[in-house]
Order: sequence, then structure tokens, then C-alpha cells
Amino acid sequence: MKPLTIKTISEFHQLYQLAPPEHPLISVVDYAQVVSAKKNNPMPPLVAEYYSISVKRGLSGKMRYGQQEYDFDEGVMYFLAPKQVLQVSPAPDKKGHPSGWILLIHPDFLWGTSLAKNMKQYEFFDY
Repeated sequence: MKPLTIKTISEFHQLYQLAPPEHPLISVVDYAQVVSAKKNNPMPPLVAEYYSISVKRGLSGKMRYGQQEYDFDEGVMYFLAPKQVLQVSPAPDKKGHPSGWILLIHPDFLWGTSLAKNMKQYEFFDY
């Protein structure tokens, strides 16, 4: 399946039927709202053009991050850099209430800062 590219944080909000972000370059999203929006719509692999830091609980299924597949039955915390591919395959029989948070940061938000210059040193954004 061809990956879906999400270029902006606003596009992420539109895709998951969320209210528009309060700032176009940074957003904190309640994962429970994302889950309810995509419940009946399986998603293709995603490629985002922003950073994403996620903490999620109450999930079941598999997550393909890079070339590795992981289960996240006990929850997951993951870090995505722009242009990385993420694919999630939820378990069809899982009942529960997924929860957590997603922090989305567009690279332009960091532009000109020392953090932007040193982002490559943070290995948790690599797969």
C-alpha cells in the first residue's frame, strides 16, 4: 500500500477530523480523539513532514516503524522524525479505551534554534 504523506499539522487535524490546531507549527492531540475518528477507516502507512512524540496506552496490535514490527499491547512511546514511515495494524478484536497524547512539531517551529541545529544527535528519532 502506498504511504500517505501528511505535510502539515493542519492536514493531520483534518485527516483525523479534529478541530484545527491552535498554532500551525505545534499541536498536542488527545489520542482518544484520533482513535474515534479512524475507528472504521483503516489507514495506509503514514509519512509525516513534522516531528511526532507519542505516548499511547490501551492499544493492541502491531506497529511497523522503519523495517521493524513491534507489538504495543502494553502501550507505546515513540518518536518520529520528518519523512519516517509509520504503519499501525490494530488488532480487530481489541476492546478498550485507547488513550494518550501526541505532540506534533513542525521543523519550522524550531528553525534558527540550537535545538534545530542539534536534532540529529537525538538518536531516539532514528530507526
